[in-house]
Amino acid sequence: MFNFLKQVSNYAKETFQAGRYIGQGLSVTFDHMQRRPITVQYPYEKLIPSERFRGRIHFEFDKCISCEVCVRVCPINLPVVDWEYNKEAKKKQLKHYSIDFGVCIFCGNCVEFCPTNCLSFTEEYELSVYDRHQLNFDNVAMGRLPHNVNDDPMVTPLRELVYLPKGVLEPHGLPPNANRVGLLPSEILEQAVKDVNNPSS
Repeated sequence: MFNFLKQVSNYAKETFQAGRYIGQGLSVTFDHMQRRPITVQYPYEKLIPSERFRGRIHFEFDKCISCEVCVRVCPINLPVVDWEYNKEAKKKQLKHYSIDFGVCIFCGNCVEFCPTNCLSFTEEYELSVYDRHQLNFDNVAMGRLPHNVNDDPMVTPLRELVYLPKGVLEPHGLPPNANRVGLLPSEILEQAVKDVNNPSS
């Protein structure tokens, strides 16, 4: 008799616990029902990357001095710098430069520590290929500037939620001059300079 009551009690506890778990899952579902849809109809719609987006690296061949700082600061020694010493000019002469974006982790060390600023991030994030060896970009491929999302007439550029005006959750049909929620980094810097110059106000 006591074993039967114990089994019924355990069954009731497990039923209550299962109901509680289902309620927790449904609460997450109902919470997401109140949010804006995040689906972007790619490739007809594309999100505009943020100001400091780390896309494909752009390389300027003429600025590179073959110092190999980018190789030393890279966590995986990824950039391949091929140079030869020019005896007449008494300096290194760059022959070839390449980065394999299939291995790159886009940490930004090479861009940050480059002494001549010959490396910079772009907004290009479409790096899908059929063969992984095609992601090994040489200095010619890295020298191409990417196509801007805003300049493509076939694409509807959409802003992310952070860059929409306050209270707006729908990115479609938004005028291009609509102000975002927060200030841009340049506007924050301007405000800081004003505060330093006018401490009383």
